[in-house]
Amino acid sequence: MKNMKTKSLLIPLIALVATTGMVNAEEKDKPAAEAAATKDIVAVASEAEDFSTLVAAVKAAGLVETLQGEGPFTVFAPTNAAFDALPEGTVETLLKPENKEKLKAILLYHVVPAKIMAADVAPMKVATAGGAEATITVDGETVMIDAAKVVKTDIIASNGVIHVIDTVIMPPAE
Repeated sequence: MKNMKTKSLLIPLIALVATTGMVNAEEKDKPAAEAAATKDIVAVASEAEDFSTLVAAVKAAGLVETLQGEGPFTVFAPTNAAFDALPEGTVETLLKPENKEKLKAILLYHVVPAKIMAADVAPMKVATAGGAEATITVDGETVMIDAAKVVKTDIIASNGVIHVIDTVIMPPAE
């Protein structure tokens, strides 16, 4: 009988300690999240090594001011590896001044003029900043936007959120 009382008192105590530990862990992460939330999407992306090609493309397309704007924006951000997977010479060609409008159209296809957090994702069509619709699908834990897999979510910025994708997505042909 004494063991039952001890167990019944011990279980809530363990739960309290575990919960307090989780809250404290969340509190430790809060300053980093709050610091990121003071920086706009361009600043957050510029600080990530894996977005150097994306940032160069945003600059070449003249979209820095746009993505530093009030928003909110959701950016489906391709990694450097995603850009590297494009046919050889594609990135270099797109970065040329004469291809600025084409590059801009591709990049704006990665931007949704709304804040969509991972918790809000459901199968849906989303209107991109470029005017075309992209398709979000969900299969279990796998979330895709068109042919790109979302590999990391909810990188918070002051004017929106970034979700990392493994493929550069292309707007539908006009």
